[in-house]
Amino acid sequence: MCNFFSIFTLIFELFLMLQFLRLHEYKVMIYRLLLVYLFYAVSRFLFFIYNFSLLEIDSLGEYLRLSYHGLAFDTTAIFYLNSLFVVLSMLPFRINTHKTYQKVLFFIYFLTNLIGMAFNFVDLIYYKYNYNRTTVSEWAVIENEQNKVQMLLRFAVSYWHVFLLFFLVTIVWIYLYKKISVKSKPYPKGLISYLTTSVVSFLIMATLMIGGIRSDFKKSTRPINLVDANRHVTKIQQADFVLNTPFAIIRTFNKKTFKKVTYEIPQSEIDRLIQPIKQYTKDVKTKPNIVVFITESFSREYMGAFNEPTQIPDYVSYTPFLDSLASRSLVFNNAFANGRKSIHGMSSVLAGIPSFKDAFTSSPYTNQNVESVVSVLNSEGYDTSFFHGAPNGSMGFLGFSNILGFDHYYGKTEFNNDALFDGFWGIWDAPFFQFTKDVLDAKTDPFFATIFTVTSHEPYIIPDEFEGQFPKGDVQMHQCVGYTDFAFKQFFEASKKEAWFQNTIFIITADHTNQVNYKEYYKMINRYAVPIMIYSPNEEFIGVNNELAQQIDIYPTILDMVGYQKPFRSWGRSLVDSSVDKMQPYVMNHNGQNYQYSKGNIICIFDGVRAIGFYDINDLGLERNLISNRTEEMDEVELACKAFLKDYFDRIIDRNL
Repeated sequence: MCNFFSIFTLIFELFLMLQFLRLHEYKVMIYRLLLVYLFYAVSRFLFFIYNFSLLEIDSLGEYLRLSYHGLAFDTTAIFYLNSLFVVLSMLPFRINTHKTYQKVLFFIYFLTNLIGMAFNFVDLIYYKYNYNRTTVSEWAVIENEQNKVQMLLRFAVSYWHVFLLFFLVTIVWIYLYKKISVKSKPYPKGLISYLTTSVVSFLIMATLMIGGIRSDFKKSTRPINLVDANRHVTKIQQADFVLNTPFAIIRTFNKKTFKKVTYEIPQSEIDRLIQPIKQYTKDVKTKPNIVVFITESFSREYMGAFNEPTQIPDYVSYTPFLDSLASRSLVFNNAFANGRKSIHGMSSVLAGIPSFKDAFTSSPYTNQNVESVVSVLNSEGYDTSFFHGAPNGSMGFLGFSNILGFDHYYGKTEFNNDALFDGFWGIWDAPFFQFTKDVLDAKTDPFFATIFTVTSHEPYIIPDEFEGQFPKGDVQMHQCVGYTDFAFKQFFEASKKEAWFQNTIFIITADHTNQVNYKEYYKMINRYAVPIMIYSPNEEFIGVNNELAQQIDIYPTILDMVGYQKPFRSWGRSLVDSSVDKMQPYVMNHNGQNYQYSKGNIICIFDGVRAIGFYDINDLGLERNLISNRTEEMDEVELACKAFLKDYFDRIIDRNL
């Protein structure tokens, strides 16, 4: 009887406490959180509309399935951004239902959520250039720019429709938020019950939020990360649809991506698979001059000389001069960039150091003695110069060129004629190429020069006097490509009259890709497809090479061509003499979530711990995963990928570059 009475009393007390449960406030708070989910769904739909050709989502069912899996990543971002809002909504303050307090909540709610939504909207456009959701590492791209405000204003003008959509979404969101409001109530007299129910409710909500941020309540599992988006996709590129940009930024904030890996791989296997230390034996009587063009955003797609194997119907080239030069050059039509940014391309080409999740140049390990083509050629008596028509210091090039040890840096300041500034990025390519040629005319042999171009870049404009001279093509980039090709023509026609020209080897490549027209170049692997071409006036290097090649191969290639015979660090290989490198051609890069390692007949997709996919070397769209039928070759390719990463991070972190 006593027990029954105790239970009854407890139930009665709980019933009385329910009177103090702030159900109305909680309902309003949940409604407001559901609105965030709604607009994340809207932003995901817009992301699909703007980038559908890159995501390869082929049906409504697939769209809905991927959206469902995206809810876990949305939940993490939403709970992170709304944690203060939830806390202030649930704490039992005397004023929490008052209008002033609710206005404070309104301000906090929209300040945090609209910042998050703004990042989602940025990726409506930026994804086409970056090929992955924006992360913290992207700040390194603009931190050295002097015209940040101008860049923002240009973005606003060029992509006004994105700003309009964001404004409309904000208006609708505010309207729906205000549709249901918290009713003002006096502070209850049952203080203990009120506080007790509030605390219990808060603890329940806090538990749910922790689970939402982690994606589950299991101790054994780590919180979800970017790589987990790949668990739910049939095509790797769909992972970016599952993700959202606030999540990508939150998960990469203050994260050290440069850290040693834990693979147990003996040094003998690293030496066999990667050969990190090279030594060549070529004897050169007269050291040649070397000129390297790193051409801004010049995808392999734009150049006819590189597209004969693709057999794209009705293909159009926009580089008539470079195509003619290619007929007298050594062309690598299966070459790829190692990164996605200009600074990635600079470190890959000149130092043989690729960048993956983050740029090597923005890591804490940049300030060390970096062995590079610059430092080696300096030791060989070369005069070394870096040319970039942008404002000095732009893109971080000046700082990194100093680390590499260039003797001279020539930028917009040295050009000293702002009348030929394009108003956005730098001096137009044609006059800056002529300036470069004039500087080289005054040098004594041997010299090494790197020219980083600027015009073939968003906002895709050319000098007014050339309007209508080059084909507009099917995307904005095509006209710019035509203009830069013309700049190349002027440079070579003028340079071949100079004494230094005949003893010079020219290497033409690109930092990364840009706007895509043909479906072939939407494919995941081809998003890194860049040209590599070697031209020598004495016709020492002629032909077409179909083997895999990459930017980091350029550094050892140059050292081989100039007859450097001492040991040096290189993850690449010589492209002009296969007999000196016993390693099999390969390509390594990173798609934003996973490493892509191509070698032999296999493309390996590696998540940092294990292989999650194997594809035929010709399956550039990564459409048919062969991992269920593993072979010895697949095991060997995965091991080679691990060997590369171990040596890469060990050398960078141990400052052994």
